Amino acid sequence: MLLHEETTDTILKCFYTVYNILGFGFLEKVYENALLIELQKND
Repeated sequence: MLLHEETTDTILKCFYTVYNILGFGFLEKVYENALLIELQKND
């Protein structure tokens, strides 16, 4: 069992949501901002 399993699951879920929508090829900052927005939506 992971120490922060719920947090890890949320982060991974948000990451895959962002990646599936944006795809690849953007600068890191674009993904960073999109992930921040997605994490705030799932708060």
